[in-house]
This record gives sequence, structure tokens and C-alpha cells, in this order.
Amino acid sequence: MIEIKRVNALAGFQPSDIAAVLVGGFAEDFAYFSKNQETLARAFAHMIIPERFYVALVDRVPAAIASLTEADQECFTPDRSEFQRHLGTWHGLISYFIVRTQFLGAFEGARPGLAEIGFVTTAPQYQRRGVAMELMKHLLARPFDEFVLRDIKDTNVAALSLYRKLGFSESDSRPARFAKRAGFSRYVSMNRKAA
Repeated sequence: MIEIKRVNALAGFQPSDIAAVLVGGFAEDFAYFSKNQETLARAFAHMIIPERFYVALVDRVPAAIASLTEADQECFTPDRSEFQRHLGTWHGLISYFIVRTQFLGAFEGARPGLAEIGFVTTAPQYQRRGVAMELMKHLLARPFDEFVLRDIKDTNVAALSLYRKLGFSESDSRPARFAKRAGFSRYVSMNRKAA
């Protein structure tokens, strides 16, 4: 059974449980920070804003997560000292800088009524079981007039296919910097008007 909850409504909420799903789903993307997922989960746990994240639970275990923000809301509050405590002085400083410059900042067209869904990911052991679909359906039932997804890798065929099935269409595209090294060529953004 899949149950969807906002993270701050979870009984016994542990930020590290949500961070573990985040780093597990984006392990390849976060490898620069550390290849050790437990270290990453500890380093990222402090910055998650529970009111901005939803979790899909399978048998009460966090299986998938996504953030939902409106207007200029943020979903993370990174703290440099926390990154440095877990990742070391220099590496923690660089990681903090990357999070500040790459993970923060509202959508260019941000406004009340427009919700940005971000950091959609499913823990590897729960992939291809419909968990992300259920989580997305729950988010799309929220009372917003438009939804946007930003910066999806063009190679993430599974995510792009899921979003198209849910009524999203491509609204923007931008080239990836250092595409050869990154392993993909562009970032895709998508939007969907409320039904």
C-alpha cells in the first residue's frame, strides 16, 4: 500500500530518512559531494524543509519524495558549517556553494498559484512499482492553477515519460554545461495547467 504524506506530518519524522531517499535517487548526481550515501544523507538532512517535501510511504517506509513550492519559496536551507562537519572543511565549503547556486532560487516565472515540483526521486528498491506516479498524482491534486518541473536531464527517459503521461509538456530547454563530461546534452523544463 502506498501512502502519501507531507514530511512535517510524519510521526517520528527523521530528516535523515528523507535525505537517504534523496541521495539514493540522485546518487550519480551527488557523487561529487561524496560517494558514501550515508555520509551524504547526514550532510543533506539538516537542509530539508519538512513543510516543502512530500513522501510516498510503502508499508510505512519512505520510498519516494518530491518537493512542492509556490512563488519564491525554497525547499532547502543549507548551512555551511553542517556541510563542513560531514564532508570536511574544503569539500564541505565547495558542496555548500554548489547547493546555494544550483539548488536554490525560484522559477523565473514564479508567482502565487504556480507550484514547482522538484527533486522527484524514488529509492532504487522501489523503482518501477508506480510509487512516483502516485506521489505525482497526489501533488497534482493540490489547489494550484499551474505546475512546473525544471531541469530534467534529457537522458532521464523514465521521468520524462512519466511527466508526459501526467499531462506535462516541454516548455523550455537549455544546454548542459560540459555536456560530454556530464553524460547528457540538455536540461528540459515542463509545465502543466491544472485540470
